[in-house]
Amino acid sequence: MTNKRKKLWLWITGITGALILIVSVAAIILSATWKPLLTEKIKAGVYNGSHHLYKIDFKNINLNIITGSLALHEVTLTPDSAVFDSLKMKGLAPPNLFLLKLKKLQISRVGILTAYFKKHAEVGSIVLEKPSINMIFNKVPKKPDAVEPEKTLYDQISGTLKAIHVKNIKIVDADFDYINKSTSKTTINSIKHLNVNIKDFLLDSLSQSDTTRFYYTKDISFEIAGYKSLTKDKMYTMKVDTISGSAASKKINIKGFKLIPMYPELAFARKYNVQKDRYNLAFDRIEFAGVDFTGLSNDQKIYAKSLKIGPAKVEVFMSRESPPPPGLDKGRNFPHMALKRLNIQTLIDTVKIRNIDVKYGEYNPASKKIGSVEFKNLTGNILNVTNDSTQLTKNNYAHADLNSLLMGSGKLNVKIDFNLTANNGAFGYSGSLGAFNFKQLNPLSVALGLVEIESGQVQHIDFKANGNLHSATGSINMLYTNLKVKLLSDNIDGEGTKEKGLLSFLANSILVKDQNPTRGEAPRTATMTNTRINSASFFNLMWKTIFTGIRDITGVGIVPVKDPVKQQKVIAKKIREQKRADRKAARQAKRDKN
Repeated sequence: MTNKRKKLWLWITGITGALILIVSVAAIILSATWKPLLTEKIKAGVYNGSHHLYKIDFKNINLNIITGSLALHEVTLTPDSAVFDSLKMKGLAPPNLFLLKLKKLQISRVGILTAYFKKHAEVGSIVLEKPSINMIFNKVPKKPDAVEPEKTLYDQISGTLKAIHVKNIKIVDADFDYINKSTSKTTINSIKHLNVNIKDFLLDSLSQSDTTRFYYTKDISFEIAGYKSLTKDKMYTMKVDTISGSAASKKINIKGFKLIPMYPELAFARKYNVQKDRYNLAFDRIEFAGVDFTGLSNDQKIYAKSLKIGPAKVEVFMSRESPPPPGLDKGRNFPHMALKRLNIQTLIDTVKIRNIDVKYGEYNPASKKIGSVEFKNLTGNILNVTNDSTQLTKNNYAHADLNSLLMGSGKLNVKIDFNLTANNGAFGYSGSLGAFNFKQLNPLSVALGLVEIESGQVQHIDFKANGNLHSATGSINMLYTNLKVKLLSDNIDGEGTKEKGLLSFLANSILVKDQNPTRGEAPRTATMTNTRINSASFFNLMWKTIFTGIRDITGVGIVPVKDPVKQQKVIAKKIREQKRADRKAARQAKRDKN
């Protein structure tokens, strides 16, 4: 029995080995036979399926029928510009063109026999490793009177296959260049280390009308990790930990965005001959929700239900040492004016600001100090952020409702109404400030206003104003007690700011109103009026208008409200005189030494 079993197993082993050998030889023969056929079919399929727009080429193709794998080597996909122009004239051209180069395209677990006999292509995965991808966007509106309706993608393959199903498509570590040719000036944005994952691609007679699918897929997601670059002017480093998004969730998440200046505050400012804002930004998280990916891809439209920003830190610095840039009007950067000229159509229902610390600083050469104002934990919502003409006919106002802690202490609420269609940048704002110690404004008032606040307690402030590109006017109410100040000299000579003793005494005795209301009198109110100069920003116009009202109620200016251009000329003259005196003294000292 033992010998019979051995013989049986030898027969089974021999027959199995022979079958494996036969199948292997047959697979090799079939692979060699199918290789030119597949090459021809792939090239013809891409060429005909794209209306002759694309041509695919590759140096070699490897086919393994047993494992159902296919590999293309040294692959290039190139568009034909002449065909694109022809399709554009007919209103059939796609908005995006692609130029693709990669070393290897790997297709695994292909049901070759099923595809051949049943006309149903089942694919496990397609992997593109380290490709170079150029995506070129062109503005190509469809013609409503096109002669022939465009064939669907399924119509184009239905003569050969009944269905194509790919479980997973991966693009790994791609170099991606986005080239925008829709404007007069072509712009290029480059991304390194891009990963894309496409789940459950299905092309059949029903999937084209399946509303749960995005471009025939259940989901397209992407991620960019560890992005870092130097800005074109080489004044900032830009960093992003990750950018990710998903068509199924309709979300885009940006984590760890930073804009880091290359130089400290004054060193940065002195790299320019004119005033230049310096930004230091750190955003932990930026989240888009309810994103219309189809509109973003096809029409370059940013439509989203919400944009959530924060936690974050924002620091802005500017030095008055240099003059304002000639001819520059910062009015064009009013938030709603900048939105109006944005060359991409935008509609965001709600911008959610959460826990942002904002600091604005200015260097005053008269005091040789940096004055700063801080808004801690800025939180609130901005509604109807849009430049979409259709939406603007329904509602042409964006409404902001923001809360913060002024200098980390006083509870501040500000509401702003932006007129999104006004050519003069019209807006209105109102707000209130709760209990606040006036001395906390010294980091701002000493450096910029040459006024030191010795004491003062605010009970309540409320204000309301309307403004535009040129000016702002309104009214303010402020209740406070025990206000006392010191007037300081400038520091042009480098000896430090000094108290103007007599003037401080006279100011507190005559000019400064130490409380409101004064005993036995009704509370004082003030009318605020402020004219904007070209170098003043939107927020500069807002807070300086408020400080004109505070000056009128208290009798003292916490920050200067005079024309800073004229002040700049006086300061520059004093600095030049001081430098000449220093050089003269140095020459005299050298002569005395000799």
